[in-house]
Amino acid sequence: MKLFIIAAILAVAAAAPSGYKTEEEKYGKDYKYPEITVTGQSDERNLDGSGKWNYAQSDYATREEAQEQKKFIVTKVDDYGKETKEEVYGNTNKGSSYWVSPEGEKFTLTWAADDAGFQPAGAHLPVAPVHVYELPVAPVHEYELPVAPVHEYELPVAPVHIPFNGKGFKIY
Repeated sequence: MKLFIIAAILAVAAAAPSGYKTEEEKYGKDYKYPEITVTGQSDERNLDGSGKWNYAQSDYATREEAQEQKKFIVTKVDDYGKETKEEVYGNTNKGSSYWVSPEGEKFTLTWAADDAGFQPAGAHLPVAPVHVYELPVAPVHEYELPVAPVHEYELPVAPVHIPFNGKGFKIY
């Protein structure tokens, strides 16, 4: 009997309507985010590690990126401070993205990533302020610094006997 009551309660719970609604049911005609689809796409991978890919969407957003293998020369320092140069392989990436904000503002971002680091560029990125001012200059002194006196001494030289070889020449 207990099993029958539990089964009846589960059947009633399963038949009850769900409280979850789809996006269309929630927003009806006011659904403001249309479905975004991919309108173009390509992907190319090569055996040498290079490749490129891109895509475009129905909301005009695009992205493309290219990478290639490159040989870098790096300097390594061991525990004793000895520097050694080694050749290593790594990726260099270049790419760009374009999108439109919900307010209608257009953004373009380009970047490069290589041995110099990550370098993004875009009109929307913040830029550090440039301070224009002169560096202080050390004052110029019009006098000459005193020079230590130089003493010239003649050192005493011990007399040295230079014998002759009998023919009038000195023997060295």
